[in-house]
Amino acid sequence: MRSGNGIAIGLIVFGGLMILGKLGSFGLGGLFSLIVPILVVLLGLVAWNNGNRLLGGVLAVIGGIILLGKLSFLFVWIAAIALIVFGVSMINRNNRTSRM
Repeated sequence: MRSGNGIAIGLIVFGGLMILGKLGSFGLGGLFSLIVPILVVLLGLVAWNNGNRLLGGVLAVIGGIILLGKLSFLFVWIAAIALIVFGVSMINRNNRTSRM
């Protein structure tokens, strides 16, 4: 096996998984929507480490913004849970002071 064959096989597998995701056979749509921004961030980091700091910084920021947009539902869940915990702690605090 030549040295470039590993990358070629990886690309074939990646492409095949993308096609299966589009056909609906697997629930990989959500995964692939996260892979692209992560790859853009990683590409930016590689460019940054190779000395091209402007391109690396721009790619990392763009990938980060896209990734934040994809993961925004997590921030809503975290905020909702934090509000519930804060409300329960306020009720518990009021119950303690009224008993004394």
